[in-house]
Amino acid sequence: MGNEALFREKGVWRAIIALVVPSVLTILIMVVYNIADMFFISMLGDDDQVAAVAVVGPIFSLATAVATMIGAGGCAVIARTLGAGDREQARTLSSLCIWAAIGFGAVFSLLLLSATAPILRLLGATENLIPHAGTYMRILALGSPLMLFSISMASTIRAEGIILPGMISNMAGTVTNLLLDPLFILSFKMGVAGAALATVLGNLVSSVMLVFAMRKHASAMVFSPWYAIRKPVLLLHILAVGLPNGISSILSGLASTFSNRLLNAYGSGAIAAMAAAGRSVLVITMVQMGICIGVSPLLAYNYGARDRTRLRESLQKTALLTAGFGFLSAAGCWFGREHLLALFLKDAANLALGSRFLFWLILASPFLGFFYLSSNYLQAAGKAFQATLVSVLRQGVLLIPALYLMHDLFGLTGIAAAHTAADFGSILAASVLGLRGYRQIAAADHAGKSSN
Repeated sequence: MGNEALFREKGVWRAIIALVVPSVLTILIMVVYNIADMFFISMLGDDDQVAAVAVVGPIFSLATAVATMIGAGGCAVIARTLGAGDREQARTLSSLCIWAAIGFGAVFSLLLLSATAPILRLLGATENLIPHAGTYMRILALGSPLMLFSISMASTIRAEGIILPGMISNMAGTVTNLLLDPLFILSFKMGVAGAALATVLGNLVSSVMLVFAMRKHASAMVFSPWYAIRKPVLLLHILAVGLPNGISSILSGLASTFSNRLLNAYGSGAIAAMAAAGRSVLVITMVQMGICIGVSPLLAYNYGARDRTRLRESLQKTALLTAGFGFLSAAGCWFGREHLLALFLKDAANLALGSRFLFWLILASPFLGFFYLSSNYLQAAGKAFQATLVSVLRQGVLLIPALYLMHDLFGLTGIAAAHTAADFGSILAASVLGLRGYRQIAAADHAGKSSN
């Protein structure tokens, strides 16, 4: 119960900082995972290998999506259950999260290994990219169960207020990846194969440390599959609550695939340039997402405990924090764009194209915190349908049609501009739903005071 004092008793700013700092660091670790492979591969001077990593990326967004659904959904549901005082139910939920992550990872691995070539062509890989992309994908596929477990459990254990051990576990995996990447890619001349192997070993280290962390610090996290077997239907509730986070990753992967297929007509250099621009703004959006995911258990716990005052204050202060970060980091990214893009691209023409793409991708990034906060509040409140609707808008309903429409209207530039249009549309929709939820809290407070 001591872990839960952070949600109940600490000052709101102290609670937010305690939750957000490890969450953001964990997100940054994930960003490093995304960037490290491409950075070290770019040092080979072969933009085709950079493009191959970009082509394979969307398919592993699907695996990340499932892990995020389990982790974010499990965290919110377990925290809300603990807030309501039902610890036995929390144990069942935790067991479901653990075994679902491992099971889904195994299924994903089998699918990728059995249909590598068709999947790569569907992703938009050209014939010259398929050898590199196939090698990269097959090795990562073998480590899929480890990837799903490490991503999902790092989020799930936050439901008990266990923050630091999860962060350390992910950090250990990233450090392993960073140490092995230059060794495998550059020293051993393994190229994309070395990048994939380093990632798998990093996930192995992270998974082992998470197991030890849960055994040592958690009271409601159990490994026994018997808890999961008793009430398997509860997994549907976990996935429903986590769907907004997961569907965002799923649709992001699909949108990247559609984008790559359009860019394919302009050559592998265009694919590499868009990937580099995307990686350059990744820190901005991912940190904003990390801030909002970090406070998710705080929101869920106080929603479950019916502490409306603390819940409202948490929303207000998180909104201020994410907006401030968004504007400062977007400015830094734009003024440092030449150095950022040069981390991934060596060809001068590709660098110029990457800068052109970056201009459009960065426009909406300062405001994305409102999108993520609204989505996470709706999740914490158990409003799965509304939260899912918000997530579907950004990367699916708005972005995918916009890619084709704006490409037809503006050509190559339209592919990047479509992201800006979809971002602003989804931010507006999410803000409306979030404000509606905020007003419902205020109305509840007012009604409670009137009755007294």
